[in-house]
Amino acid sequence: MSAPLVLEQVELHARGRALLDGVSLRIEPGQFVVLVGPNGAGKTSILRVALGLLRPTRGAVRLGDSSIFDLSPRARAAALAWLPQQPVRDEPLTALETVAIARYRFGEANAASLVAARSALERAGAVAFAERRVTELSGGERQRVALAGLLAQEAPLLLVDEPANHLDPAQQIEAYELLGRCFEAGLGVLCVTHDVNLLVHTGAADRIRVVGLGLGRIRFELPFGAPELPRELGALFGLELRALELDGRRLILPERAAGSR
Repeated sequence: MSAPLVLEQVELHARGRALLDGVSLRIEPGQFVVLVGPNGAGKTSILRVALGLLRPTRGAVRLGDSSIFDLSPRARAAALAWLPQQPVRDEPLTALETVAIARYRFGEANAASLVAARSALERAGAVAFAERRVTELSGGERQRVALAGLLAQEAPLLLVDEPANHLDPAQQIEAYELLGRCFEAGLGVLCVTHDVNLLVHTGAADRIRVVGLGLGRIRFELPFGAPELPRELGALFGLELRALELDGRRLILPERAAGSR
């Protein structure tokens, strides 16, 4: 299913407080959208609502003309692939078997799933872990296996929550280069990150849309190259930020905390 993912005036309440407040967002295959904001802003809640894992208190979540909640798990998996912030798998499966499970929606023979899983591990730079049990892998190694699972699912929209989590600096760059290749291949990406400077490694920063969240509400929506982005990000995080150009790439760096001397 290749259809836009649309959130319309979504509200989400839990334990007497609003986690999301009137959030409207649209992403299509072929678009790259980034969610940024302080801890507790509602970024992960948006992903979980978009996936149909949480039902909003008010509002609608649609894939094309269908409510996400009217679709079967298999139909959702055909449209949306998810990389959670903390991939957890306690079963003593190999990395190859773990990635093969991500292809459950295809209903294919196990041998075909394993071939596709090995290919995904290669693309994610994790094929060296193929025969190792995931319970024996480090956090960074597990994250690369999780990225392979994302690819193996072959969904047109990727929802990723801190994709460079647990990775060393070189691997962080590789993770964003991988997302950039997915985007260039026509996939849609909805990415939660705290470090917008990693976006330069996608090779597509000039086409990325940045959505700022604060206290469950969208505060701004701007292209990554917008002149006002540093100011808006600074207001969101309580920092004074400025943009610099380095080797033709835009970096947004802090000068000092807002109000400090």
